[in-house]
Amino acid sequence: MGVSLIFKIAAVGILVTILGQVLKHSGREEHAFLVSLAGLLLVLTWIVPYIYDLFETVRNLFEL
Repeated sequence: MGVSLIFKIAAVGILVTILGQVLKHSGREEHAFLVSLAGLLLVLTWIVPYIYDLFETVRNLFEL
């Protein structure tokens, strides 16, 4: 896991926040929710492999 992943997650967070605020102020709260959900799913697809590796490492650590 590198610093670039952290910067990507921060960039997605900033972009989702800006788009969400613009959409909420224009009265499209449903679209703002969908943008937030899409941002969350995008970040989760980036993070899930690292979480899987973490669980595999812990499992191998305690394996007899």
